Amino acid sequence: MRKFQGRVITPGEVSAEAVVTREGFNTLASLQMALQFGDKEVKCGDQNNKELHGKPLINKALCLPQTIGSTTGGLVLYCACAMEKNPACMLFANHIDSLAAAGAVLADVWVDNASMPVVDSLGDEFLNYVKDGMKITVKANGVVEVE
Repeated sequence: MRKFQGRVITPGEVSAEAVVTREGFNTLASLQMALQFGDKEVKCGDQNNKELHGKPLINKALCLPQTIGSTTGGLVLYCACAMEKNPACMLFANHIDSLAAAGAVLADVWVDNASMPVVDSLGDEFLNYVKDGMKITVKANGVVEVE
């Protein structure tokens, strides 16, 4: 097991299976179709992200470098949480961008029972180490354990 220390953006503790991309995560392209048309597995709809396209995202530990794309990204993330169709957590190798941070924080504050811990600044070593299917445990202090 390896441990990585990051910065807590939204608090919480969770254990989940990893799904990993080393490309930027386009929140709108990845989640819109699943949210709009009721995909229960919330499969990634972003055809430009070869690592995630077609993979279920709901209740997974989403490991990524950063988000990219539309200014609606924060709202889409908030809506995913409000609809209970969000990843179990989001783990950023880099600093989180303001849009993703806004969506995560607003969901944490406004959505009853929303639970999506977000940790950033985990580093390139984290993203190079973690693989799809590994067990991820997020601690309240921003420690991420990868088994």
